[in-house]
Amino acid sequence: MIGKRLQQLRLARNLSLEALAIKMGGMVTKQAIWKYENGKANPSPSVLGKLASALGVNASYLLTEPSVKVEFIAYRESAYLLEKDRQALKSSIEQALENRVQVMDLVGQSDASNIPIKAFPVDRIEDAEEAAEKMREKWQLGLDPIQNATATLEENSICVMSVEANEDFDGISALVYDNEDRLKTAALVTRSDIAGERQRLNLTHELGHLVLEVGEGVDGERAAFRFGAAFLAPASRIYQEVGEKRALIQLQEFLLLKRQFGLSIQALIHRLHDLNIINDSYYSQWFARINRYGWKKKEPEEWPFEESYWLTRSILRLVAEGVIGKREAERILGEEVEMEIPATVIERRSFMKLPLEKRRQMLADQAAKIAGYYETSKEWKELEGGDLIEY
Repeated sequence: MIGKRLQQLRLARNLSLEALAIKMGGMVTKQAIWKYENGKANPSPSVLGKLASALGVNASYLLTEPSVKVEFIAYRESAYLLEKDRQALKSSIEQALENRVQVMDLVGQSDASNIPIKAFPVDRIEDAEEAAEKMREKWQLGLDPIQNATATLEENSICVMSVEANEDFDGISALVYDNEDRLKTAALVTRSDIAGERQRLNLTHELGHLVLEVGEGVDGERAAFRFGAAFLAPASRIYQEVGEKRALIQLQEFLLLKRQFGLSIQALIHRLHDLNIINDSYYSQWFARINRYGWKKKEPEEWPFEESYWLTRSILRLVAEGVIGKREAERILGEEVEMEIPATVIERRSFMKLPLEKRRQMLADQAAKIAGYYETSKEWKELEGGDLIEY
């Protein structure tokens, strides 16, 4: 009964069967945990409580089945990423997406109709340009630079997430379905310790994997990157700002373009080359310069990382409206939630702690004061229409 949830939580916390058994103080063996995960046995109540404690959740949460199914579309990582790290990433993302879908349903934002999954055919790399234009048209973005890619994606019902991972992980995209196979949302995930310009291109690149239907013989990664760059910097706008042919571009101009479009210098050079604004020779010269100055990993004037505030903001709203409690909010966010308790609530709680006779006396005193007010005040009579007069 707890198999799927137990395995998801264990992998998300990067624990082996043996490591979890040790964390439980040897209460059960790793073989027993394997049986729980595979439906071969069920833990006793005491073991269930110990499992929950070791995994940092309530026992009741362990008894719930995952309410969503996650289909990972694209996964870019180095060949050096260990299998256990890959499983940990996927499981933590699955758990986080289940929480997000729950919140989306509660705030009434669970609508995937604005996400055109595999809607744009790409039979050659250049088709990705047209797909990016159509995507911007669908979301009514015009041609102006996108100041905050994260907010733009979230406004269109896409979950944007960042995870702590080593540099062997770049990004991943996924589709999220409920248990009746209805699409609930899509997710784009990047690493959290990268520059903002790299994050933005990673996100739009992963968006490309979601919306492009790449034909046979077309390099899917190249098509997705072409889409991502075109989405952030439309061709017509680049031609307007840079011109159709250039033989010389100063570093200062690239930095100004970087500030305008939120793309790295490297991505901008690729973009100008793809649009035939600069030739092969000049393209190579610039990348030789980038290598010489060590800008492949850290460029001048890095953009700040774009933080996602949707989940925190939505959780605080749900708590304030009384839809979910503080404990549930903290489970979803993974951090403490500070709540301001209204003075009336504090006074009511203090009142209820008083002895029964003391409470009765206070209520009697208040009733006497109110009765005296109604006997002497004319205001309430005027509000009620004054004395009754018979005609």
